[in-house]
Amino acid sequence: PKLGGRFSIIGNVGLIPAAAMGLDVRAFRAGAAQSIAQHFSGDYANAPAAQGAALQMALREKQVRQSVFMHYCDRLGGLANWYRQCWAESLGKHDRATTPIRSRMATDQHSQLQLYMDGPKDKLFTLMLLDHRGKGDAIDFEGNADPRLQFLSGKTLGDLMVAEQRATVSSLVQRGCPVRCFTMPDMNEEVLGALIMHFALEIMF
Repeated sequence: PKLGGRFSIIGNVGLIPAAAMGLDVRAFRAGAAQSIAQHFSGDYANAPAAQGAALQMALREKQVRQSVFMHYCDRLGGLANWYRQCWAESLGKHDRATTPIRSRMATDQHSQLQLYMDGPKDKLFTLMLLDHRGKGDAIDFEGNADPRLQFLSGKTLGDLMVAEQRATVSSLVQRGCPVRCFTMPDMNEEVLGALIMHFALEIMF
């Protein structure tokens, strides 16, 4: 009864359409429950969402006023939209608010990354990464490739994506940008439930 509209994604209002789409809502709720248990185990100083909220507040005092949510998985696009809306609606009602920005990688790699690295250092970067190692189609040049590209032979497109993710993180860090990473071994309902609960708690804190 006291669940606000912006958090209704974790209630019946959000889960009934998810079930109608064939998603495993019990796994979703199990992931959210695991996140709650982790955060309220009594060790509040090490609770990830509390640390995330403290990081956001500390950086805000250093005039870091934008929070960039960079996702390297299209299946996280909905989470990125929800996070942006929920953060803005919950925390955007006073003049000290920070601005949430969604950045879809690798689409925004060229158009935005130059600004992120060379522009004003007023942004926190939250990178959502998937461990794609060994996944996807194999890279096979069938003997027609430039010899300089042979180091890619035998790798997968997933390996290439992991290398790109690591390069982005490294580049941002080298430019003095505050960065935090969430790396998931896979993306399923349980992981998504845990992530949504994490960010809901971070916003509340």
